[in-house]
Amino acid sequence: MINLIQERATKEQLEEMLEILSSYIKLAVDIERGILAGGGELHADCEAVLLENGSKQVHIWGADWYPLTQEVGYESLINIRPRQNNRSMEIQDPMIRDRVAQIVQRLLGEL
Repeated sequence: MINLIQERATKEQLEEMLEILSSYIKLAVDIERGILAGGGELHADCEAVLLENGSKQVHIWGADWYPLTQEVGYESLINIRPRQNNRSMEIQDPMIRDRVAQIVQRLLGEL
């Protein structure tokens, strides 16, 4: 199940997002709006939820959340964007990585 997270995720939402992959959650993060979609098998599915909710593709970046270690992974096929100078699956720009990490920690991280 993919959840749109605009405020701190509940325990139930985290459990739902972990149903498919169990040890980590695939995410799409809107760095402009400060929200994310998580869960499911593909980052692109999460991206689609954000796009349907009014996000612009240019602001959406793919990431993974590892709840056990509270770490963010920055690799996703949706991050390959030559037009935005990101030619890799990994988010290259440190400022974008920091923004993704801040949003993920705020919405999914432990207090």
